Amino acid sequence: MTDKILTERDGVVARIVFNQPEKRNAVSLEMWEAVEAALDAFEADDGVRVLILSGAGGKAFVSGADISKFETERASKEAVAHYNATTKRVYGKVEAFPKPTIAQIDGFCIGGGVALSVCCDLRVCGTGSQFAIPAARLGLGYGFEGINRLAAVVGPSFTKEIFFTARRFDAEEARIMGLVNRVVPDAEVGAKAMEMAQTIAANAPLTVDSVKFITNQTQLDEGARDMGRCDALVAQCFDSQDYVEGRRAFMEKRQPDFVGA
Repeated sequence: MTDKILTERDGVVARIVFNQPEKRNAVSLEMWEAVEAALDAFEADDGVRVLILSGAGGKAFVSGADISKFETERASKEAVAHYNATTKRVYGKVEAFPKPTIAQIDGFCIGGGVALSVCCDLRVCGTGSQFAIPAARLGLGYGFEGINRLAAVVGPSFTKEIFFTARRFDAEEARIMGLVNRVVPDAEVGAKAMEMAQTIAANAPLTVDSVKFITNQTQLDEGARDMGRCDALVAQCFDSQDYVEGRRAFMEKRQPDFVGA
């Protein structure tokens, strides 16, 4: 795995770090492939309950594609198709990751950074963070899936404003749009993301994961929804040891110890 993507594990909280701070964590094809491998590994790890995605250096989350790599990674029609297929697959895996995901946004979140952040379940940023999708300044086309994900988070009107103007939005504007869940002082972004992750991880995993799946199903057309799976996940919660533990902990006035089964 490239050293431009780092993985960490702190108890039940896992982390994927985009580690190219000298380029504001711009992402190359090799980095996207490493992210995909990390996602697969963490998904298969039953000990992981929450995943945080972040950028190294404190100046940027992700600032889009590494343009310096275009001559080697996107110089031909076939190479462009391969690059696009890879990024599409990774975005899809982040969105469909079965456990809660948090985007820890330090500083700049540009282009592909915004696209990646809205694949996550929750987003926390610093007061100095800035957001933009400059596609209209570059003449780039932007596909349905990326626009649909953004519109699901901020709504159609703000989606159009973000794309039409191609300007940078500050953290408060992002909060008003609903693009981020929380805005905290820049120095506290990492601590806040971890606090959120640990709070989620302390709750019943079967409940949390089922709510994620069902909420994502609400964004699909009615005919595409897997209602059987939704019902099965709810039934699994009520059949679990954790449901028994939750009731007992409530009656005994103590913190529950959930095991995810």
